[in-house]
Amino acid sequence: MFRKKRIALLGLMLESNSFAPVTGRDDFLSRLYVAGLEMAEELRKDESKIPAEMHSFCATMDRSVEWEAAPILIGLVEAGGPIDHDFFAQTLEDMKARLEAAMPLDGVYICNHGAMITTRDRDPDGKIFEMTRSVVGKDCPIVATLDLHGNVSDRMVAAVNLVVAYQTNPHVDMVARGREAAVAMTSMLSGLRPASAVIRLPVCPPTVTLLTDKGPYADLMRYGQARSGGEIMNVSILGGFAYADTAKNGLCIIVTARSDHALAEAVARDIAEFAWRDYRRYDPHLTPLDEAVAKAVAAGQDPSLPAVILADVADNPGGGANGNTTWLLEALIKARANGAALGIFNDPALAREAMELGEGARFRAVFNRVEPDKFSRRFEANATVMRIRDGDCVGRRGFYANRRLDLGTTVLLDVEGVKVVVISIRTQCADPVFFEMMGIDISKARSIVVKSRGHFRAGFDEFFGPDQVIEVDAPGLSSPVLTRFDFKFLPRPIFPIDRDVVWPRA
Repeated sequence: MFRKKRIALLGLMLESNSFAPVTGRDDFLSRLYVAGLEMAEELRKDESKIPAEMHSFCATMDRSVEWEAAPILIGLVEAGGPIDHDFFAQTLEDMKARLEAAMPLDGVYICNHGAMITTRDRDPDGKIFEMTRSVVGKDCPIVATLDLHGNVSDRMVAAVNLVVAYQTNPHVDMVARGREAAVAMTSMLSGLRPASAVIRLPVCPPTVTLLTDKGPYADLMRYGQARSGGEIMNVSILGGFAYADTAKNGLCIIVTARSDHALAEAVARDIAEFAWRDYRRYDPHLTPLDEAVAKAVAAGQDPSLPAVILADVADNPGGGANGNTTWLLEALIKARANGAALGIFNDPALAREAMELGEGARFRAVFNRVEPDKFSRRFEANATVMRIRDGDCVGRRGFYANRRLDLGTTVLLDVEGVKVVVISIRTQCADPVFFEMMGIDISKARSIVVKSRGHFRAGFDEFFGPDQVIEVDAPGLSSPVLTRFDFKFLPRPIFPIDRDVVWPRA
């Protein structure tokens, strides 16, 4: 009797910054945490909160094979601190129970980030992978997609048949990677059983060195992908996420062959050798705060100069930072920068006060009045409420394209000459829609400040070329200067924290 292939879908996507506040259930509920029928309903939406790669996986499966999805559970949240361990344990048990209830299964697709930690466990992604394998058995195909900032453990690779990592940074290839995962799944449903090899190098690249248009990682990615094809079905090169602070950190190369394990090992070794020859290029080069502000001031004074975009890379919510440091804002106000706009500043209390006061109100704005810390400093300035919105929007370009987002109560303030978009749900400023929905014409601005590390490049590139981008060296929880952090679990020595590093080739 004919039976459709039954594929389980699950994932828990969190990029954990070990130095950031704990991520809990409410954080996931504010973004995405659905299971079963509710997950199935979300998957059917055109403008969904479901990760793009999972949507793409399903669409490709629809075109490729008679199948039915078994939606298990999907959780997604902005990068943040370690996930509360008890909440993770409950989620893991829920996933397990739902998987067991969905049996028999012909395959599983796991959609994770890969850099999650809990308050007690440094490899919860590995726990999810191993739990899945324990439920479905050794013969059931499992494919996993990961962010290229994932930190991959050996047990993660051992528990699944294939790891497919992003290849672009900014991340704009999620649809392609979901498609690749589905194509691989259909091959495995027909009997293919791949063989993978993994090599990890003592290099912990700062996030700003992991762009894929130019630089050492771009060169490495091109070299690695040139070796994919034929017997080699996938090459995944993961730069990792330093702030997770785990023993599995390190530039990671995973090569998967259709069947030839020896070939996978040889290709992985070749790519690793290429990476090692270049490892000293993974040093960040940032612009000091005063120089960055001077360039913004100059652009505001001289319309013949190109406008600039200042990336506050150390306060990137996409890296677990709070998105509310004020060093750049204070400096721009003090320097009387003309035509400057900053977004998106995470301060729910300030947004709520401005909403209650109403458009046109003038008041003394107090930034970070609630629980200030060494990065989220209290700052006061005169402000006018320019515009108020509910924060519901759909991404327009790049990383957030076509994804429904909720910023919570959102207000535009004029803070002593600097336009500031204030939000209530912490989000990386990676899309121009966050300014445009508040009435800001980016094309007329002289300087834009974004609380983002790199994804803004794919969103704002229609306004700013690479030469107009300034990566600012300011304090924050996601500073690319890794020597500013007290790492406890990273394998040492590791570059660039340590300068004298040796790769002990096996």
